Amino acid sequence: MTTETTSTATAKIPAPATPYQEDIARYWNNEARPVNLRLGDVDGLYHHHYGIGAVDHAALGDPAHSEYEKKLIAELHRLESAQAEFLLDHLGPVGPGDTLVDAGCGRGGSMVMAHRRFGCTVEGVTLSAAQADFGNRRARELRIGDHVRSRVCNMLDTPFDKGSVTASWNNESTMYVDLHDLFAEHSRFLKVGGRYVTITGCWNPRYGQPSKSVSQINAHFECNIHSRREYLRAMADNRLVPQTVIDLTPDTLPYWELRATSSLVTGIEKAFIESYRDGSFQYVLIAADRV
Repeated sequence: MTTETTSTATAKIPAPATPYQEDIARYWNNEARPVNLRLGDVDGLYHHHYGIGAVDHAALGDPAHSEYEKKLIAELHRLESAQAEFLLDHLGPVGPGDTLVDAGCGRGGSMVMAHRRFGCTVEGVTLSAAQADFGNRRARELRIGDHVRSRVCNMLDTPFDKGSVTASWNNESTMYVDLHDLFAEHSRFLKVGGRYVTITGCWNPRYGQPSKSVSQINAHFECNIHSRREYLRAMADNRLVPQTVIDLTPDTLPYWELRATSSLVTGIEKAFIESYRDGSFQYVLIAADRV
């Protein structure tokens, strides 16, 4: 990994390793979708992932009411946070003295939740300087900056010492990297017996090949969605033994169906809904132990 120093940075900023990573960094540095910022404004937890769980229609109330859209945004955010809580549920035992790593941390919402739950240190890595700055600013505002830190870093080449991390995760960030390279890095810095968790969308091998909708999602986010088989194979090749595999597809559909009715639509909602319904795309959690 090469490094360069910017005039405004407080630390050396590692440059993206490939032109593709440069494109991803540029994409997220310039990203300002209200769907992420407006949902985060509900309670100050800014996520970059989707939601799970049943919609609370009683909380939404009458669609004709002037406050309905505000309630809908709050409900979408509640489902996002429920997804993050579900991921944290699978990290295994974590104490205040432990260190966790969020690979592809976005604006850091899950990191804040992890620190609040476990009292531990949480290190986040992202290719986006804008996201890292946002996450660090938010951690300082919450007075947890000494325990929660984001840095601009290639998740395939991190500065964490070998065997120094208790648990780590990717929350919808694996589709930007080669899985073998990614899991080799997690396996390197995780302690033996440590836990790795991912929640991700993956194409279903039973469908045969990525469907038209999956291809549309790839084009929309400039990513490369992997198959479920590729995840399991790459984990096995890198000393990560799956303990739990959960199909969350039925649990995320309500989020997408609700989002498609909101003012925050981005145009990609139909591709998610149709591919989840026809079985060509799945939303899964995989929790694996480092052996």
